[in-house]
Amino acid sequence: MIDLDCMIGFSASRQVLVGFAPSDLLARLSFADILNEDTGLGYQRRFNSRHSQDFRRYIRLPESSTIPLTLNLRPVDDDSWRVEDLGDGRARLHIKEEAGKVMAQVDCQHRLGSMGDLSVPLPFMIYMGLNIRDETEVFRTINSKAKGLSTSLLDFHDAQLADDLGRERPELFVALHINHDEDSPWHRRLDLGGETTSGLMRRASLRTMQVAVKRFHKATRILKTRSAEHSAQVLLAFWRAVVEVLPEQWADHRRTILSKGVGVYALMDLAAEIYNEAIDQTKVDRRYFVNKLSEFAHEIDWSSQGVLGNGLGGEKGADVLAEQIAETRRRANVRLVSNG
Repeated sequence: MIDLDCMIGFSASRQVLVGFAPSDLLARLSFADILNEDTGLGYQRRFNSRHSQDFRRYIRLPESSTIPLTLNLRPVDDDSWRVEDLGDGRARLHIKEEAGKVMAQVDCQHRLGSMGDLSVPLPFMIYMGLNIRDETEVFRTINSKAKGLSTSLLDFHDAQLADDLGRERPELFVALHINHDEDSPWHRRLDLGGETTSGLMRRASLRTMQVAVKRFHKATRILKTRSAEHSAQVLLAFWRAVVEVLPEQWADHRRTILSKGVGVYALMDLAAEIYNEAIDQTKVDRRYFVNKLSEFAHEIDWSSQGVLGNGLGGEKGADVLAEQIAETRRRANVRLVSNG
C-alpha cells in the first residue's frame, strides 16, 4: 500500500487533499488524459516535450519552486484507493501498489511528464472522485487563458459540456458535423487540438472552420428560419461540390489555398452568395453548388503562389480574396449571358 499524508479541506465547494510527495511517485501514480481525436475520448492538449523538458531543467535549479500540481482521483468501483480521515484536518490517502495510474493530471501534465526518474519534492492538490465532465470543466477553467492552449481544444470542450450545442453554439455544431460526417471531404481533417492517427491529413483547425461557418451564417441569416442541422447539410453539400469541381486542387492541399484559413473563409463567403441566389433555398444541394461552381471555378488560380494566395491571410485577407473570386464570377456570368 502507498500512503500519502495530506491535509483535507475545500477548494471553493470541492473537497480536496493537499500535501507533498516526490515527483517520481506522483508521475508513477498519474496520467495525462490527452484528447484522442479518433475516439473523442480525453480532453487535454498534446504533450509538448520541449515544454516539459524546460520545467525539468528549471525545477532542479537552486531556489526553484512551483505552484501545487492539480490531480483528480478518478471514481473506482473497487478499493484501488481510499481516503482515511484522521481528524483535525488531517487525512491519509491509501493507494494499492498494483492499482497503477489512478490520478488524472488535471493541471500538471508538462510538469510531471519528464519527472519520472527524479525525486524532487512537489506540492499537490488532489480532487477526490470528480467525473470526467467535471474534471474537464476544472481543466478548462484553469487553462482557458493559458498560453499555447489550442482554441480548438477549448471549443471541443464546449461541445462536450453543452446541453444543446446546436442552439448554444450553432457554428461549432456545424463545424464539428463537417469534421465528423464520413461523407464530408473534411472528415477527421480538422485539428481539434488533440492527437490522432490521421495527423498528416489535417488541413485546418476546428476554430478556423467555426469562424468560417459563422461568416456563412451572418451572410445568409439561415438560422432565422432553419436549424443548425440544416445549415450543416447545406455546407456539407457545398464542400462536396468543391471537391467534385476542383479535385486536383483539393488533393494538392499543401500548394493550394482551398483548405487554408484564408481560402476556407473566402469559400464560405462564396457558399453564402450562391445560397442566397437560390430561388428555392430548400432545394440547395450538392448538384446545385456543382452547377454554379463549374461556371467559373476553373478560371481561378487556386495555388498558394497565385494572385489569390500571394500575401493574403486572416479574415481581412479573406475579404479581399472573396471579392476577387466574386469579380471572376461576374466576368464569367457576363460571358455566359453574351454567348446565350
